[in-house]
Amino acid sequence: MSAVSDRLPTFPWDKLEPFKATARAHPDGIVDLSVGTPVDPVPELIQKALVAAADSPGYPTVWGTPELRDALTGWCERRLGARGLTHRGVLPVVGSKELVAWLPTQLGLGPGDKVAYPRLAYPTYEVGARLARADYVSYEDPTELDPTDLKLLWLNSPSNPTGRVLSKDELTRIVAWAREHGILVFSDECYLELGWEADPVSVLHPDVCGGSHEGLVSVHSLSKRSNLAGYRAAFLAGDPTVLGELLEIRKHGGMMTPAPTQAAVVAALGDDTHVREQRERYTARRTALREALLRHGFRIEHSEASLYLWATRDESCWDTVAHLAELGILVAPGDFYGPAGERFVRVALTATDERVRAAVGRL
Repeated sequence: MSAVSDRLPTFPWDKLEPFKATARAHPDGIVDLSVGTPVDPVPELIQKALVAAADSPGYPTVWGTPELRDALTGWCERRLGARGLTHRGVLPVVGSKELVAWLPTQLGLGPGDKVAYPRLAYPTYEVGARLARADYVSYEDPTELDPTDLKLLWLNSPSNPTGRVLSKDELTRIVAWAREHGILVFSDECYLELGWEADPVSVLHPDVCGGSHEGLVSVHSLSKRSNLAGYRAAFLAGDPTVLGELLEIRKHGGMMTPAPTQAAVVAALGDDTHVREQRERYTARRTALREALLRHGFRIEHSEASLYLWATRDESCWDTVAHLAELGILVAPGDFYGPAGERFVRVALTATDERVRAAVGRL
């Protein structure tokens, strides 16, 4: 019997360990700008909501509490401009990564079915296809793909790793093409609240979808906007037919967001102040790191949104990783996100102000 792990690529982050050791040996310690994990405190109002719901002895529901569904639909209308969403058009998930990894399986995809994702992309899109034994293909422009047997199209705007934002016109064109060919679109919009030089738009915006959510689902996470990576808090919004099917499957699988986390999400989505404050922190870090990298001889492409700078010195990404490790700075090699990233590195903004200042000084 072949192990399921045999279907999967080598876990990429293990390759960074020797460079992490080099960076840790720096006299002033490591500045880890590789994994985009939040480092700032969870806002107090969210912590209080979690604690208030700590006495939760019973099983939570997969669909979430009515209060949570109200919060999800309300936020989508207010922030995304989505119209006509009801409770049947939202679904909490246990962090967005599990959704990405298991979605093709939960959709019933398998051999002969194709999953498509961007040429430079979060590796878990491919992992999800592999777990389902589905075929997979990457794209520069999805409308140039052969639609035959293409069942699931992943969009990612703002992009991880590049920070590229798809314009409203681009999204509208892609959605129309996917609908013409009966292709289900899942749009990973986890960085939508973190636009710097662009204003990201959701596929659920009426100007993009024409007021209909048919064949469209957007994916959202509170990990970055609210520093809730440790809470595993994310959700889906869009086509109620698709979400209804996923709800039934996830009920059988026991994929329940813990009740205290559900209460925390209600508090988080009801408050915009902490999001603005966190954006201000990231803005300052982004400005400082961007200027330092440019002075150091890097070129930065895209990066108009998200929590990363997509940077190159026009050399192998691993040479750049080694160079920065000697300065005690750890970054992610671009080829983690596809062969097209082999001459880039991804520099995360998720370090404390003190560590960012250290990196700037070394650069």
